[in-house]
Amino acid sequence: MDYIVDHIGIAVNDIKTSIPLYERLLGEPCYKTELVPSEAVDTAFFFQNGAKIELVASTDPDGVIAKFIGKKGEGLHHVAFEVPDILAEMERLKKEGFTLLNEAPKLGADNKWVCFVHPKDANGVLVELCQTRK
Repeated sequence: MDYIVDHIGIAVNDIKTSIPLYERLLGEPCYKTELVPSEAVDTAFFFQNGAKIELVASTDPDGVIAKFIGKKGEGLHHVAFEVPDILAEMERLKKEGFTLLNEAPKLGADNKWVCFVHPKDANGVLVELCQTRK
């Protein structure tokens, strides 16, 4: 399976203050923001030289991103790979012994179906599989 990097996810405490910071850092405007209720996050996207960067902020003080930041602080949260068939890839990874954090794809940001691979199975890296919704 050829994986294509879709985006890098960065956990932030405050999306409103982080957007201008990354606009200054990257020299590019944020092209899209999106609230993702299924993940209890607010997101902001940047496009830089062919790569997408997603800022992710928790909308729930007990949410996954809030807990992540509480343990590790703001910073790199996940690497997302676009796959052509997320269901087939989930099945393949289960057969290979990987632990998936959800049994079925969820609605994610940027018009994607998403599924996460547990970081303990990927040398501490949270891997997101994503497929564009049709």
